[in-house]
Amino acid sequence: MDPIVVIADPKSYLEALNLIGDLRGLNEVDKRVIIKVGIYNPESKICTTVETLNSIISAFNKSGKIQIVESDSGEGLGLERLRIWGSCFNEQVQPFNLSDDTQTTVVNVAGENVSLSNILFGNRTFVSTHVPRRYEETGDEDLMNLGSIIKNLLGLIPDKKKFRFHNRLPNTLLDLYEAIGGIDLAILDCTYVFLGRKSERLMVPLNLLIFGKDAFAVEAVGASLVGFNPLEMPVLQEAYNRELGEIDLQKIKIKGNLKTPKTLIAKSFNNLTN
Repeated sequence: MDPIVVIADPKSYLEALNLIGDLRGLNEVDKRVIIKVGIYNPESKICTTVETLNSIISAFNKSGKIQIVESDSGEGLGLERLRIWGSCFNEQVQPFNLSDDTQTTVVNVAGENVSLSNILFGNRTFVSTHVPRRYEETGDEDLMNLGSIIKNLLGLIPDKKKFRFHNRLPNTLLDLYEAIGGIDLAILDCTYVFLGRKSERLMVPLNLLIFGKDAFAVEAVGASLVGFNPLEMPVLQEAYNRELGEIDLQKIKIKGNLKTPKTLIAKSFNNLTN
């Protein structure tokens, strides 16, 4: 069966979940929910919005403990960077720094043994959420073009020297994906799309969410949104080779309008190049 990827207004997110079979099997009393947000530098605001994270949380109305997770990086401690979502936290929803967990499991990642937090394993629902980006001739920021939902998994590595994996990123990300048992729900927050070329930067408001249960299909649709060919992206190519998910847009059932926002993003990006 072809995977379903939904493009919807955030206000209709809860209803639109029905299009992917809602959250049966994921929203359960006995399951922990782990939501991996992506945040490098909080000042940049290149991350899922508070409103979107609250929407994601609200869908897990049967689940008990919900943990919003990140790890330490060169930009700061995980808990410090998670403060941007502070208003989402309560007795049920708690921030968690993957770098602080002493209970770990050693897995092989791109030929290296890495200790991952035990909360990533076992009876849990794993959600990955990030934002769409496209950068050209911007230096290190060009690495963001390698993905959003899947690249977000690099933050599962607890130490700060994650840059050592940049030259082997496809295998790194997919080894992590397989080690933890995959992503159960992938949500690309297109409240804003982040574009850059040379010294210019632009935030384009779309006010959309792109989501589905096949994280690679969601990544492929998001890549197409910002003007990339998913079939030519190294991380997605390797995912296809490992038969982890669908990356061919012709084999993905897209529920919603991709053409209009894609045209807007193309025009906006072209304005940066003129």
